[in-house]
Amino acid sequence: MIQIIGSKKCRATKKAKRFFSERGIGFQDFDLKTHRLSPGELSNIAKSVPPEELIDSDGDFYRKAGYQWREYDPLEEILEHPELLKTPVVRAAGSAVCGDAPNVWSEFVRREKG
Repeated sequence: MIQIIGSKKCRATKKAKRFFSERGIGFQDFDLKTHRLSPGELSNIAKSVPPEELIDSDGDFYRKAGYQWREYDPLEEILEHPELLKTPVVRAAGSAVCGDAPNVWSEFVRREKG
């Protein structure tokens, strides 16, 4: 089962949901506004995506909180401030990809239909 982690207002998350829906692939919708990632879930994601790449360095929260000037542990900060997570995160069969990645999503579709 595919899991899409993001927020309802995020354009890239909407794009990921549309991508899988159009291909007839079911998915679990994980909304960061109503649920927080557990340390275990985040750790599993970080096995596929380097922790530094999980941070949305183009996001408003990142800039407003001054993260560009800080030293920090990306996983700890994401657990504390989920709005730092670059979305969507798409998980499938032990793999994950972060951000707008239709090429990788296509591979997930092939595996699901496989």
